[in-house]
Amino acid sequence: MISNLEYRLNFFTDAVIQPFLTALIELTLWIAIFATASSDTIGGFTKDFYLAYALWTAFVGRITASWMYEFRMLEEIDSGSINGLLVRPMSFFEYYLSQLMGYKAITSILSLLVPLLLIQVFKLPTELSRIPMALLLITYYLVLVHSMSFVITSLGFHFNRIYSITTAKNLGLWLLSGELIPLDLLPSPYREWLLMLPFSSAVYVPVAYITGRAGSELLVQGFVSITWGLAFFGVLGFFMWRWGLRKYVGTGA
Repeated sequence: MISNLEYRLNFFTDAVIQPFLTALIELTLWIAIFATASSDTIGGFTKDFYLAYALWTAFVGRITASWMYEFRMLEEIDSGSINGLLVRPMSFFEYYLSQLMGYKAITSILSLLVPLLLIQVFKLPTELSRIPMALLLITYYLVLVHSMSFVITSLGFHFNRIYSITTAKNLGLWLLSGELIPLDLLPSPYREWLLMLPFSSAVYVPVAYITGRAGSELLVQGFVSITWGLAFFGVLGFFMWRWGLRKYVGTGA
């Protein structure tokens, strides 16, 4: 947390400026859609619900992204600097998970102040009492997304320069998480399939819960799906990491 605060401009850009610009684009898009729509509602929700969704999505989506640390983990293997981490008292997984959680904790404090302020100014639908449980789900999801990053990082023992896999994964999560569009706008049965996946808990489930688009049943389903995802990626990452270490030759930095 302290090391990230040292670079104040980078921290402020990541925590506020970038998600604020994203929110501005999304808000403009939804205002334009409703301006040309023949109805006051889309999918059963009014414009205010979509504006609230777009505003929260920009900041929540930024909090649940982990590509920066995934690149760092891959760089450790590429450069050989992982040698120094392998002899530390904590595991490689724990070392980067603690960094990720520390950074996300300090980022979230600043990031979430912006949507909290704007929803009060523009009177957008948000149930403030639901925010703590939504943040708990987001924190749980961060463990899952880090486990996925750990699996991808393990591929670095077998292949050179696999950063494109990280990019492809992030593009997939952008769609599957509901950051692109609310998942409840998708036709059945695709909507139900995506909501059953743990990736919807990155953005759609907590934001829908906060803005009143969904109830507590969907939140509970999110916790359950993340648990199954953690079991899958945890076991997969464990065996892939051990397999990779057996092939690894410690050369370099």
